[in-house]
Amino acid sequence: IMKQIIVILCLTLLGSSCQNSNSSVETNKIDILQTRIDSLKNVVQENATDGQSEIATFLTFQDNRAEEAMNFYIELFDNSEIVSVQRWGAEGPGTEGKIMHATFSLNGKLFMCSDSPPIHDWGFTPAVSNFVECKSEKEMERLFSKLSENGTVTMPLNNYGFSQRFGWVIDPFGVSWQLNLN
Repeated sequence: IMKQIIVILCLTLLGSSCQNSNSSVETNKIDILQTRIDSLKNVVQENATDGQSEIATFLTFQDNRAEEAMNFYIELFDNSEIVSVQRWGAEGPGTEGKIMHATFSLNGKLFMCSDSPPIHDWGFTPAVSNFVECKSEKEMERLFSKLSENGTVTMPLNNYGFSQRFGWVIDPFGVSWQLNLN
């Protein structure tokens, strides 16, 4: 859609610079293009603000390591950033300065995390994991090495028949990752 908007904007600019100011045909064409631009802008805006359909992975840390994990992941994956951070204050039930709620993206995928004040009877489980399609052997080995450092390798990098190269690791924070070479 964005490419269509750019093309239409370029055509509009080109048309307006080449038009005869007295030509009603050219003015009509520009009006039609403007209507199409406005329509496409509305579609883009509706899609951008439709937060009801967005799904994000939420990581609940019970050891006050949410920020450390978030920063580790941001450094590890390209095209990643911290979107927002809210911290526990002195009056809150959590440790002051720790993460009440944070949003971050890893290679464009939305994640959230928090340092949970109550200690729960559950933690992270390998049954729910993050699946990463690696673009190259080099990327896969780098990610596997970093994620498994001080973590647990559940399936070493290998050919398991369903993939030419696959590995499964639980990182030092207890989060499970499946790495696949596509």
